[in-house]
Amino acid sequence: MTLSKIWVYAEATDGNVSNTTLELLTKARELAGTVEAVFGGDGASVAATLGEYGATTVHATGDLGGVLAGVPVAAAIAAAVAGGAAPDAILFGTSYDGRDVAGRLSVALDRTVITNNVDLEEDGGALVCTEPVFGGATLVKTKFTGAGPNLVLVRPKSFSAEPSGGAPAAIEALAVPDTGAAGAARVTNRFVEERSGPSLDDAAIVVAGGRGLGESDKFELVEDLAKLLGAAPGASRAIVDAGWVPYSYQVGQTGKVVKPTVYIAAGISGATQHMVGMKGSKNIIAVNKDSEAPIFGVADLGIVGDVHKVLPALIEALKSRS
Repeated sequence: MTLSKIWVYAEATDGNVSNTTLELLTKARELAGTVEAVFGGDGASVAATLGEYGATTVHATGDLGGVLAGVPVAAAIAAAVAGGAAPDAILFGTSYDGRDVAGRLSVALDRTVITNNVDLEEDGGALVCTEPVFGGATLVKTKFTGAGPNLVLVRPKSFSAEPSGGAPAAIEALAVPDTGAAGAARVTNRFVEERSGPSLDDAAIVVAGGRGLGESDKFELVEDLAKLLGAAPGASRAIVDAGWVPYSYQVGQTGKVVKPTVYIAAGISGATQHMVGMKGSKNIIAVNKDSEAPIFGVADLGIVGDVHKVLPALIEALKSRS
């Protein structure tokens, strides 16, 4: 038995659909007979991509005129559900807008929202969510028993994004009701952090540094190695909190979840909150002078040594081969 219909809240920047949206569409195809998307914006800009990953229809609000998405999109979905268009479930990525829309919709519909999920399954026509607790040490399954739509927030990188080869999604207008003063907030400017190389979210190789580097200047070792490998630099929460690097570098439960082909952890002991964000990596290489560091418990290759000696040697070896 499968669910009848699932909606996925789609997010995009400059017409580029987010990877998390594509991951959710891929998983939704396994769970429901019909998969549709909801989009705050002009559906024509995303219809082809959403259709390629399984959405047959995109319910689009049209241009929001710079208004923050949470209020109008939640109001529009609530109105559609009240009008009889309720799906069995609505899936959201754990992003700023995803959490905003899901939270507002939970209140508007008086429906439970289950957050921080890493897996979804169907059981007897009901949706079951899997959520890590205690820093990822234990997985808890929660089954929806009430009336739909079930509201679910899913963490990025929980599923692989795989196209289905579908045709562009049909576009249906999603009416936005008057939101009054609640919908007055507008985006006036966006700051895009400058970077070179691949983004941390999508990099095939990540080189991450931690407190074991000793001081902020030593993070240059991580950046130099990342540049030579065509990798993205990352960091533990400890050095982000210390102000060594921006929050955008943080890998972990309160940062970004990454699943690269290779993850190099330099001077990172392996606190549970950090490992939640990287333990899904295909190959993990750990460098730490403490042979008892927890990171070695998940590493495929462990180097017990001083990062100040190991990383420079590796950098020089790579330079000599270029």
